Amino acid sequence: MPRIAGRNGALYVALTSGGTAEPLVFTKKWSIDMKTDRVDVTAFQDTTKTYVAGLPDASGSFDGFYDSATSGTYTAAVDGLARKFYLYPSTVNPTTFFFGTGFFDYSVDTDVTGAVTCKGTWSAATPVTKSN
Repeated sequence: MPRIAGRNGALYVALTSGGTAEPLVFTKKWSIDMKTDRVDVTAFQDTTKTYVAGLPDASGSFDGFYDSATSGTYTAAVDGLARKFYLYPSTVNPTTFFFGTGFFDYSVDTDVTGAVTCKGTWSAATPVTKSN
């Protein structure tokens, strides 16, 4: 896949724990962080530190503008249930995306000199996979 601009990206989240994922409107940014634990197994007489791979992890964040017409992200944050999500780097190529279920956190920021914004984080509740 060639390099792409982020303007066609999208974040889809299920508004209920068993629901269908829908676009999270007014989102302007999302991120995914894929890491694997590294377990230190350095022993006596080793000449350098030595590690083995542990469990993989996935988490991320999102930013956008507050939408007073929906409470889905708020509900996802306070009910403690995992939600389906899709992260699209570009909806122009909708066959490439990250998918999983996650737990969401959510916050709102209001400033007298700016737009009301929202942001949140998510942590994987199931393995997160990449299509294509």
